[in-house]
Amino acid sequence: MAQTEALKIAVVGMGVAGSYLINQLSRTHDATGFERYPKERFECVCAWGTSKDYIRRFAEDCDIDFDDHILHEGRSILTSVGGMEIESRTCGLVSFDKHSLLEEMRHGRDVRYGTWVRNEEELKGYDLVIDATGLRVLLPKIQSHELRIPCVQYRVKYDRPPFRDFYIEILEGMGGYLWYFPLGDGWAHVGAGDLNHGHIRAVEAFFERHGGEREKIVGRPIRLCPPRFCQPFRSGRVVGVGESIGTVFPLLGEGIIPTLECSELLVKNIDDLDRYRRKVLRKYSFYETAYDFLMPVFRRRMGLLEQAGLSQAVLSHMMENQARYGVELQPTSVTIEPNAFLQQAISFAQMITL
Repeated sequence: MAQTEALKIAVVGMGVAGSYLINQLSRTHDATGFERYPKERFECVCAWGTSKDYIRRFAEDCDIDFDDHILHEGRSILTSVGGMEIESRTCGLVSFDKHSLLEEMRHGRDVRYGTWVRNEEELKGYDLVIDATGLRVLLPKIQSHELRIPCVQYRVKYDRPPFRDFYIEILEGMGGYLWYFPLGDGWAHVGAGDLNHGHIRAVEAFFERHGGEREKIVGRPIRLCPPRFCQPFRSGRVVGVGESIGTVFPLLGEGIIPTLECSELLVKNIDDLDRYRRKVLRKYSFYETAYDFLMPVFRRRMGLLEQAGLSQAVLSHMMENQARYGVELQPTSVTIEPNAFLQQAISFAQMITL
């Protein structure tokens, strides 16, 4: 990083992006972290699933052994969609203790918990303010193409876990999915996100089927619109990073690895924020394709020819990046419930337009 003098930097939000940034930037700059929640109430929203082979490098940047934080190493993932259950092998997909990992990243750094920063003017004296809030608190609101999917998640204890491994259920209307991610010792994260606002109903139905003792509930909307639609990335002294500028993969709602990659780009280009913007747009350009693929599905009306081309692009991307997402696309088993499958096929066909 070609920087002639240290900057005084405020990093607002101590999630994935903020924790990595406060670790890295404090090595060469005067960096201070700000987190709205007190330390004892800090929550990490998401299912805590990621690819161990991809996140290890970022942990090593912070002098951390990621393996110390792994809770469950997956062997398979079961996906339920429209009357079908598809089981696939995983390749490096794990659940991990996100709290302990991020806390270790922040250890020894200047972080001010219980400090809710609402605007840039509250941070006078800083050369640069980084919006790592995910909610885009300090940047201008997105004017068009904004897409935020409501989510809810519980930490659940089971005497007899309903699944031995990862489980995903595509929700009715294909506006989102429910997840069951094992955390070890009978614990799991159970949650759902749904653009059609059926996420709470889906989770309650899951508990009716499988039981479990709920311990904690968290939830907030997740932004799925890609970086191109989240501009500007910069306003005055404020620059955005991670989910604040759209680095969540729209197809999966997965943001841990892309947020770390975006944070690394900011560290490496802190001396040239326009170069940072260009590199972000280039790196996440495929997210626009994924977004274009999803929007007709959400609207329940898909053009046949256009969707066929987008489907091919999405499939090629997923096939080429199986290790990145931790799942092999070749199924090991498929079971079909005929009536439910037929109903789903008819519903899907009604969405197609010539």
